[in-house]
Amino acid sequence: MVILSWLRFALGVIFLLIGMFLFGIQIIALFKFDYVLNRMQAAAMGDTLGIGSSLLGLMLLSGWNFTTLKLALVVIFLWCSSPVSSHLIARLEAVTNPDVKHRCEMPEEICESLEKQSQQRGEE
Repeated sequence: MVILSWLRFALGVIFLLIGMFLFGIQIIALFKFDYVLNRMQAAAMGDTLGIGSSLLGLMLLSGWNFTTLKLALVVIFLWCSSPVSSHLIARLEAVTNPDVKHRCEMPEEICESLEKQSQQRGEE
């Protein structure tokens, strides 16, 4: 039984250290990158991986109790809300920044029809 508690403690500390390492990478990337979408990618990595592994480490250290359930709910909430907010920020940047080049990954005839429609809307 003592071995299991030490193993749980070691795994909890390892996950906390992984989370802190990922947060460090996120902070360096936020200061290094100049473009908004690149910064957003670094922040999303810190949100999903850093917070997820840190909270998993805290859940392992806490044991099986009501606090673990609350931490699991926080992880689920962050995993659901972070992609939505990242998508909205990216869309805002794509709409408001004229330097962003829109890339169409569909067949050429569909891309051309979409470009014609957007040009017609711009003329109106």
